Amino acid sequence: MEIRRMHVGKRLSEAAIYNGVVYLAGQIPEDVSQDIYGQTREVLGHVERLLNEAGSDKSRILSCQIFLKDIQQIGAMNEVWDTWVAEGNTPPRATVQAPLADPAWLIEVVVTAALK
Repeated sequence: MEIRRMHVGKRLSEAAIYNGVVYLAGQIPEDVSQDIYGQTREVLGHVERLLNEAGSDKSRILSCQIFLKDIQQIGAMNEVWDTWVAEGNTPPRATVQAPLADPAWLIEVVVTAALK
């Protein structure tokens, strides 16, 4: 079975598709001047765009891992998440505090989803 990769770079691909499943790389904010609300909206927008491009959507998410720079911001992040996630299709999710690669990033999100 073929592995299809999307947006292949020197260090990583933004997504890999195999056996009916799309695996996204960790999605991070580009505009680090934003607070947790803005960074979360931006990152979830990246997730949604990549899923659509791969032939999936947010209702097909199988698993989600969320990394927060500061776990105290989980409430604010959840406010954005709750308005974004597909109603009736909330995926299994883990949310942890972690030191992120860039100190300006407040959030990183990793998603695995089924293709349509």
